[in-house]
Amino acid sequence: MIAQLRGTLASVTAGEVVVDVGGVGYRVLVPAGTPIGAPGEEVLVHTHLAVREDQHSLYGFADAETRRLFETLLGVSKVGPKLALAAVGTLGAGGLRRAVVEQDVDALTVVPGVGRKGAQRLILELRERLGADDAGPVPGDGAAAGDPAGARAEVREALTALGYAAAEVREAMVGVPDDGDLDAAQLLRTALRTLGRR
Repeated sequence: MIAQLRGTLASVTAGEVVVDVGGVGYRVLVPAGTPIGAPGEEVLVHTHLAVREDQHSLYGFADAETRRLFETLLGVSKVGPKLALAAVGTLGAGGLRRAVVEQDVDALTVVPGVGRKGAQRLILELRERLGADDAGPVPGDGAAAGDPAGARAEVREALTALGYAAAEVREAMVGVPDDGDLDAAQLLRTALRTLGRR
């Protein structure tokens, strides 16, 4: 298993990079928007080697935690490397974890190739693996009003009630902090400010 590559970044294109390690160029598929570096820089890429009968593919990530999340996704039924990479690239590691913890089916359906049933399966299979069941109540499971996850759920419901589309709600929620000291009203103001800056 190739766990990481350290070398010179030879090229960067959409969805892939080439890392030159001692004169050998490794083609590495990366999530969209991964901050690997600029050509000519020395980089460290955390990798996962996927082996199939007809090909060996390297998938790369900026940090080991994102790679672990990618590998966790591969353990979900009907999720292969391409879909796992799309999920990490579309939502980011933090956004993906948040969507699972908050059971946000709409957020997961933004990932290309994931429908509502697929999103529900991801939530069901990933909650335990990501430790969501140990992290306290999840919205829809009777989250307490003072719980930050519960407050975030209230904000999503309020934005929907105000007429914002699902995509706008997801965009606004990216800027809402996971802060237990803030109540739903304060979080809603933050979300509305985010939408106002668009």
